[in-house]
Amino acid sequence: MIKRRDFVTCAGAATLYGAASPELWAQAAEATAASRAAPGGGAAAAPAAPAAGVTDAGATAGPADFTLHIAPAALEVAPSHFVSTPAYNGTAPGPLLRMREGKPVTVEVVNDTDTAELVHWHGLFLPPEIDGAEEEGTPLIPPGARRRYEFTPQPAGTRWYHTHAMAMGDLHRGTYTGQFGFLLVDSGSDPGRYDRELFLALREWEPFYTDQPMDTDDIGVLGPQPERPATLDTSRPNGLEATSQLFSVNDKALGSGEPIRVREGERVLMHLLNASALENRTIALPGHEFYVFALDGNPVPTPRAVKVVTLGPGERVDAYVEMNRPGVWILGSTFDPLRRAGLGVVVEYANQHRQARWEAQPGLQWDYTVFGHPVSAAPARPAPDHTIDMVFEKIPSGAGQFDLWTVNGKPYPHDGELTLEQGKRYRLAFRNRTDDSHPVHLHRHRFELVDVNGTPSSGILKDTVIVPVYGRVSVDLIADHPGLSFFHCHIQQHMDFGFKALFRYA
Repeated sequence: MIKRRDFVTCAGAATLYGAASPELWAQAAEATAASRAAPGGGAAAAPAAPAAGVTDAGATAGPADFTLHIAPAALEVAPSHFVSTPAYNGTAPGPLLRMREGKPVTVEVVNDTDTAELVHWHGLFLPPEIDGAEEEGTPLIPPGARRRYEFTPQPAGTRWYHTHAMAMGDLHRGTYTGQFGFLLVDSGSDPGRYDRELFLALREWEPFYTDQPMDTDDIGVLGPQPERPATLDTSRPNGLEATSQLFSVNDKALGSGEPIRVREGERVLMHLLNASALENRTIALPGHEFYVFALDGNPVPTPRAVKVVTLGPGERVDAYVEMNRPGVWILGSTFDPLRRAGLGVVVEYANQHRQARWEAQPGLQWDYTVFGHPVSAAPARPAPDHTIDMVFEKIPSGAGQFDLWTVNGKPYPHDGELTLEQGKRYRLAFRNRTDDSHPVHLHRHRFELVDVNGTPSSGILKDTVIVPVYGRVSVDLIADHPGLSFFHCHIQQHMDFGFKALFRYA
């Protein structure tokens, strides 16, 4: 079986660029119609006119605090290699949206493309009609239209914004495109103990389909696999998977853009984001450590230094790096083929002129739980009022040419099955019975990690978490934001083909 580590170094691997089969589109249309017919499920649930906090922007409207133009852009990711993609304001990432916690803002979005669009404000506590998911009832922005969003940003921390359009088999839609950007909510109490601030997003470009297994997130994975079946189902071939051979940090492949220039003794604050549509990524800066102090924008109980950082699609890590080892280094993927294909950036100290250097990071593993309260000092956690098991499974080629993903034995919409009562505490037990790691995201809420594969955790708040291959993760959620709340895997293809659900409040 060919893995991605073999594929990206092998010329002539089998790939498929063509459109999906008619059978797939028939199944996709049937699933979409079913989801939209369900209460709160898709376009049928969206208001015919903009809801509270959302307005059609007219010619007489005053200036907005921020304006995002969705339009085609040509990005020179590598020398003389231009990528054509929809983006915000002609760049990827789009403009940094820096807001003050608790201070109302207006964002105007102009859709200069020929397809309807959505902007999701990932990590913010917003009403469902503003949040940016069609399934929650957020109105689509029609082609050529403009919409204004008025909201009060909270909580403080590193958030981001991105399209939430479903792509299905279209690799020119959704998070396969350049529609993403950083959103930082300032608390007003940041001590600013750093010399410079960087916003770095990990990306891939020009995705295509292949019939070869493409996962890299299981490379070197250690630890238990409590959900691994005793006998694996190998009777059906896997469906097509999206992959890429061009990667970047922000919009430049390794060696293509200007280096990050630093001085010895500087403390650099790095806001790291995995804006990928495809996979988890692990990065390092050899000779240096990341002093991690926040996950998904939320301060951790025990900040600490680590040599590698792993981020699933949608996750953010905030970390300081002390620049104390002069030279010219590569900050990039620990997986050699991805780094050589562009997933990295040069870090150059002042007065250093030499070849950029990389050092392997063998055996290093990312572990959420080290950032929580020490076990001996962990505060008592209230018992959950209810526990909800969520079992993730894959049906190979279950959606025509693609795999079908299920939660508790069925794909979206799970109408009426996931109901919350306001103020109650829920334990969500994620059970991953697949050979993929899944970065799962819950809109409009954040949750506390309880355990990862049996290792207890306390005090870590997140909105997206990687559920390991054949692994288990438990989180505690307080139902404190009434309204429809979308849950899904943040890998675009998994979400498109069944891996999503709606939580409702009673």
